[in-house]
Amino acid sequence: MATLQMHVAVEHVELAAPFRISGFVFERQEIVVVTLSDGALRGRGEASGVYYLGDDAKKMVAAIEACRAEIERGAGRESLQHLLPPGGARNAVDCALWELDAIRSGRSVWQLAGLRAARPLVTTFTLSADDPAIMADGARKYSSARAIKMKLTGEIDLDGARVRAVRAARPGVWLGVDANQGYDIATLGRLIPVLVEANVSLLEQPLARGREADLQGFNSPVPIAADESALSLVDVPGLVGRFEVVNIKLDKCGGLTEGLAMAAKGRELGLKVMVGNMVGTSLAMAPGFVVGQLCDVVDLDGPIFLERDRTPAATYADGKIWCGEDVWGGRALASQQT
Repeated sequence: MATLQMHVAVEHVELAAPFRISGFVFERQEIVVVTLSDGALRGRGEASGVYYLGDDAKKMVAAIEACRAEIERGAGRESLQHLLPPGGARNAVDCALWELDAIRSGRSVWQLAGLRAARPLVTTFTLSADDPAIMADGARKYSSARAIKMKLTGEIDLDGARVRAVRAARPGVWLGVDANQGYDIATLGRLIPVLVEANVSLLEQPLARGREADLQGFNSPVPIAADESALSLVDVPGLVGRFEVVNIKLDKCGGLTEGLAMAAKGRELGLKVMVGNMVGTSLAMAPGFVVGQLCDVVDLDGPIFLERDRTPAATYADGKIWCGEDVWGGRALASQQT
């Protein structure tokens, strides 16, 4: 007889406007939501997968269904690390297990993870790659933002104009740029002076995954973060000497369990730690918000780009994100389920 009952659903979310990055435009997204129930209490997890790895909803559902028997027999979070590889499928199930375990124990997820009381976190607000004037206008519209991250496309002259325009529009804001693998080592050398001039605080994933060695000995006054180059825990040691920051995304690494392990390993190796997100609702941001309690940089703005978010939802105010226990992973949910 099954210990748990698992429900797997594919949902469709629409972006309010197309979102452009280097080599890709997002307009809509299929997400996978896993619900695990013991008959009285339930836990949920949401995943978008990783688009550049072909980790889509069909692949995630197939992977989850292949492990249905083991999951329903009660495979825990530790066992799950061996049942499923890093990726969206494991993320959805792992986060569902975290919420269910927390509610069963009468604690919140952050307590279960051994963290101190959760606090609101300054998050970046992201600008889609566009005409420099449009991006500058977008930066001004983020009037409450304390931190802005802007997408670049690898077009050095256009990217330079974009950076200068956004900095002129928001002279005092923390500013980071994300190249999404759009550069090579030669053109990167031309970009760096522009970033220094504009007081950019972070450069995310300038080179393609697989070209990490090109950064060995590359002297950048702007800290460089690994995103596509840091899919999971096994990638973290190889970042040392090439990157200064590791960007943890739960869809890449396969859930909160490995996300917390990546944060600990990054700190141990002297790296700074960042948490990011794929396209998703507040249900996907909330586990990232737990990791964010350990991070130097937080990028959890995904729901603001959607036509509709879930209710209850994460709140964004004064440049910060707050995910209450009513959104995911909290004791407040127990009374609603029993």
